[in-house]
Order: sequence, then C-alpha cells, then structure tokens
Amino acid sequence: MKTQKRHPWRALFTLIFIFVLGTASLVVGKLTNKGASYTPSLALDLQGGTQLILTPVSTGQGDREVTESDITEAINIIRQRIDASGVSESEISSLGSSNISVSIPGTPSQETLDLIRSSSQMNFRPVLAMLPAVKQSEGTPTPSASQGAEVTSPQNSESPSPSESASASQSASPSESASPSASASPSLVTTALSEERAKELADINKDGVLSDTPSENPESNSDLKWATEQARYDLFTLDCTTARGGRTEAPADKPYAACDADGNIKYLLGPVDVSGANLADASAGMGVNQQGHTTGEWIVNLTFNDEGAKQFAEASKRLYDLSQDTEGGKSYGKPDRNHFAVVLDGQVITAPSMNAVITDGKAQISGNFTAKTASALANQLRFGSLPLNFEVQSEQQISATLGSEHLEKGLWAGLIGLLLVVLYMIWQYRGLAVISAGSLLVAGCLTYLVITVLSWAVGYRLSLAGIAGLIVSVGVTADSFIVYFERIRDEVRDGRPLSAAVDEGWDRAKRTILVSDAVNLVAAVVLYVLAVGGVQGFAFTLGVTTVVDLVVIFLFTHPMMELLIRTEFFGGGHKLSGLDPEHLGARSAITYAGRGRVVVSAQGSESEQLGADGEVMSLAERKRAARLAEQEKAEATATPVVSDKQEGEDQ
Repeated sequence: MKTQKRHPWRALFTLIFIFVLGTASLVVGKLTNKGASYTPSLALDLQGGTQLILTPVSTGQGDREVTESDITEAINIIRQRIDASGVSESEISSLGSSNISVSIPGTPSQETLDLIRSSSQMNFRPVLAMLPAVKQSEGTPTPSASQGAEVTSPQNSESPSPSESASASQSASPSESASPSASASPSLVTTALSEERAKELADINKDGVLSDTPSENPESNSDLKWATEQARYDLFTLDCTTARGGRTEAPADKPYAACDADGNIKYLLGPVDVSGANLADASAGMGVNQQGHTTGEWIVNLTFNDEGAKQFAEASKRLYDLSQDTEGGKSYGKPDRNHFAVVLDGQVITAPSMNAVITDGKAQISGNFTAKTASALANQLRFGSLPLNFEVQSEQQISATLGSEHLEKGLWAGLIGLLLVVLYMIWQYRGLAVISAGSLLVAGCLTYLVITVLSWAVGYRLSLAGIAGLIVSVGVTADSFIVYFERIRDEVRDGRPLSAAVDEGWDRAKRTILVSDAVNLVAAVVLYVLAVGGVQGFAFTLGVTTVVDLVVIFLFTHPMMELLIRTEFFGGGHKLSGLDPEHLGARSAITYAGRGRVVVSAQGSESEQLGADGEVMSLAERKRAARLAEQEKAEATATPVVSDKQEGEDQ
C-alpha cells in the first residue's frame, strides 16, 4: 500500500483562517455597534433578568371573564412576540388560573416590555393587491393563491349563483390550509426587490420623493388611490422569508403591506374596515346547508357585535360588488380586491374572498379546513378579538446568585476534569501529551469562539445545561485522540516504522472517530428536537462541541502528529516520546521478499518492511510473509540432513 502524500500545513492554515474569520467578525460587529460582544450571552439562570407578573383583563364590553384557554393563547402570543424581538431563553408560564409569569434574561429594552404588556391587536382590512412572496429559483411564481377560501352568510340567503362564485377559485386560502413547508423549500427565493428598483417602480410621478398620502381622496377603503408611492415601495421591498412576524401594523387609517403566516403571499391592504375588538366570538364546526344537514366541511363561524355588524355589512357589500363588476355585460370581477385580510400582530392569518353580503353580523369562513386548522384559526380570531390587556402586578429583577454559584462549581469541575485528562495523557502517552493538551486547548478556544458568534448572530444564550454539555465535550474530545494514539501504537507494536505507523494508524482511527462523533451528533439533534427548556441547551452545546471535535482532530491533531513525527525526538522513537518501539513491545519484522529472499529487521521501527515490489506491506501481508519465511527456513534446515544420510549409504 502506497503512503499518501500529506499536507499538514494546509490543514493548520485552514484552522488559523477559521479563527481569524470568527474573531474578525466579532471585532467588526463590536466596532460598528452591531450588538457583538467578546463574551457569550448568558441565560436567565446565569445572568439573572427581569420578571413580570401579568394579569390579563378583558377590555371588551360586559363582564366577560378571562378563561384558562385565554391564558394559554396569551402565553403563546407573548412567546411569539418575545422571540420576534430577538430575545432567547425566556421563560413564560402560567401562575394559577389568572396570572402569567414572564422571565426575560438580562435587561430587556423598553420596546420589548411594552410589546409584552400590549394587547393582541387584530384588524380586518380590505385587500388592494396580492403578490407572490416567493418564487422558484428559475423565476416561476409559486401557485399559492388558489386554495379557495370564501366568506358566506350562514343562511346562504345572499349567496351568489354558481356562475358568480366561479371567481372564488382565485381566492387566497387561509394560512392554515397552505403548505407549511412551502416557504422553507430550498428551491424558493424571495420576490423582494432591491431598494433602488423598488423606488424606481413606486415613484409614479418620478419626482424622487415617495409620498405616503393619496393623490386624490379615496372613495372607500378598497379604492386603489390608497396604493400610495410609499405603500407600493413597502410592498415591493417586503421580504416574507425574514419579515413575516413581529412587524408593527400601520395606523388604522393608513395602507399596510403584510405577509401571510407561511410567507407565500404578500398583500397591500387598505385602511381598517372592522376592528378586532368588534368581533364578539369565533368558533369552529361543521358546515350546515339550508336544509339543516351537515356538509362534512369544516368552517369557522364569526359573530360581530352591533358596531362590528354594521361595519362588516358595509365592507362585505363593497367587497362582494367588486366580484360582480361587469363590462359589456360580461362578468369579470376583481379577484384580488374581493378579499379581506385578518391581520393579527402585523401578520395576515387568513385572507378569504367575500362571496355574500353579510348584514346580520354572522359570517362563515370556509375552505380546505381540517378540524385542527379550523380550530386553530378560530382560536386566533377569538383571542385577537378579546382583546386582552395585561396589568403588571409586579416587576422585579431576578438574581443570578444561585446560577453563579453553580457556574463556578461547573467551571471548577471542568478544569479539574481537564487537568486529570492531561495527567492521564502524560502518564499513558508521555510526549504525546503535548498534542493532546494542545488539542484540548484549541478545542476550548474554538468552542468559545463559536458560542460567542452564535450569541451575537442568532441570540443564543449559555445556560447551566449548556455548561454541562461543554464539560461532557472534554471527554468526547479526549476520546478522539486516544483512539488515534492507540491506533498508531498498535501499528508500532506490529513492527510498522513510525512514519508509516502514523499514516496507517490515521486511516484506521478516522473511521472510528467519524462513526463515534456521528452517533453523538445524531443523539444531540434528536434530543434538541424532542426536548424543551434546559435539556435543549445541553443538546445544543453537545452538538456544537461534537462538530468542533471533528474540526480539531482533522485540522490540528493529525497535522501536528505528522509534523512532530518528522523530528528526531518523536520520529526516532525516544523513550519519553510515547512511541518507543521497545517500550511498546514491537516485534522483529521478518518479511518474505519472494524467491526465497527474506528481509530481517532487528528493529522493526527503524527499517522499512518491504515487499517484492519495494512497497510497505500491510499487517496481514507481513504475517503471511513471516509464515512463508518460517517455512523456507524449515525446508532449508531439513535438506542438508537428508543429503548426509544419502552419502553415508553410498559409501
């Protein structure tokens, strides 16, 4: 087997480049005030933070009590809001049946606190235009607006004729009925335009200034005069792959560009027609026809209060008429402007078409619903329509004394474990402990750099569970180079020369290391996906350190071993190097070279064990050659004895 040509310096330079790139990104982020820090962000249990005790209260009419389901929905929305603000590792839970506890690490901004305290804002806006938010990478728009959701009256008294309702095939579906994976497909890209191109298209009068006021007085909220230059610019530049949630909705008397929940469609919406506060109730159930028989189709029922019924009647007539426009006696309609959008916290949760005039404040949303999706939409509508305000019962700073104590003990445990590993390496591997200690040091520095970059880039916060994952990683890293060293020493024991033992040992060890780390990585991913809370932090750091271990063993440990084996101390098999053939019990190499030729090496570590073609042989080949050599030796010893006997008989 031919020895592969190695380039250890290339691997070391690659590792140095990774360090320089990560450090440079932190420095640039720090100097440009991008929020970067030279230390990782800490979670609530290590840093402390702010705890709010909130009591939801209804702001609607009457004496409506806040139920347990309202509390659950409020927790979900608060969690979405906090995540959208970029704060991670927060803890949100219910206290009894009437309070909500929100714990945020660090010192949250006033905007984040106001976002938590505010009620859930929901509004009904008319759709002025719909555009695909994503497209195929080759430029083909995705078919995202053809699911067929529509609004009708429960009595069906004013339902359009079949010919008139044909335009419903062009209506947008509720967000729940769209494919949840569509926006995450790697073949889809955003349709958002660059700022320069969007400004060029939006600037209708070409005066270089984007106006946010209509050029003429709009006749209704569905009038296209609401599509101002600024509104058009917002629509063109809206990237639904990154800006679906957490956006602030425009004032009620202004147009607004928004994305749907799945990021498939983006809308240009007119001013608010009906406030969510005027929605009295929303529920999911089976549809019923005029004869009172169930249709087998899941629907969402809407009930408005008196003021909302009046506003919705006006809006439904206007939107329904837009689907009945005629030109030359032929119905063509305006399918985009026939929709109304339900906007919750700045995001369109559904945008059905209007297929009837609703005068009694009771409507139905039908489409490709299942029991789960219909119930989810009803809960969103019902919760958004409460609406809830949150009274702050208490606001206090959480001490991290307990977490700091645990952190200190955890760091001491890690340092003691690291010291014990190094001492074991010195005792077991002597000079090779230099490589093992260097590998641990490089792994620690690289892990710190990765955690710090992730804290800045994705908002990751290091928790006590994460510290535990880092401590476990010491054993994972140590196991990798122990496997590597043992493979090399096995080759030396079998008579392999040191330079060849490093190459052969690496070829055998890397397969074992890859399998071991792959198992750890799979376990970390599964644990992260299935677990919650602190266990996720443990799984995350375990996965990160496993990847770091692979980088270190391939880019540092093995290249350094290749460089050190070229020195006299390690390559000559010094007694303190850890590679002394005599200390390891290396056997003399007896190699059959063919045609009765045998190469005998007193020091297998000092000579090349060659085959007939001059190549270094494998362990199996050497064993076979040794057997053949022994047979040749036995035959050569027996032949003279037979010859002497024959001569005696002849005499």
